[in-house]
Amino acid sequence: MNYEIHVVDLQPQLIGVVRRIAKPTELSQVVPRCCGEVWDFLRSRRDLQPGRNVAVYLDGAITLECGAEVAQRFDRAGQITCSTTPSGRVATTRHAGDYSRLGEAHASIRKWCVAHGYVLAGPNWEIYGHWNDDPAKLHTYVHYLLRGDNDSST
Repeated sequence: MNYEIHVVDLQPQLIGVVRRIAKPTELSQVVPRCCGEVWDFLRSRRDLQPGRNVAVYLDGAITLECGAEVAQRFDRAGQITCSTTPSGRVATTRHAGDYSRLGEAHASIRKWCVAHGYVLAGPNWEIYGHWNDDPAKLHTYVHYLLRGDNDSST
């Protein structure tokens, strides 16, 4: 798949999440399970106006926060906590299709950043479009936070 990479500035988005540590081979099970736990909570809290599912990968050990966008802060409820997506300058792309190929979008961003002199700051995250049974109609936005001293001439 050919990905268009863009550099944009993003503000933090409030999210309701559970935090986990996972191995790469576990992500396809852990992310949906964690999002499901958060949605079980959000169904009782419509005042939070839940949005799209989100997975934030905080470090190389795959400490992640999984859940959904929310419209306002809330107090911790068991394992569900209020957090935010990272903010700042990011390299981003849109992945269309099955989640099993999301790694291609990640690899494309990392390769593009090296080629264009951008340095990754660490965190990256995915914002999933609304579910569709047809994998061809799925889309996911992939974001990588960039270090603040990068050249912005692209």
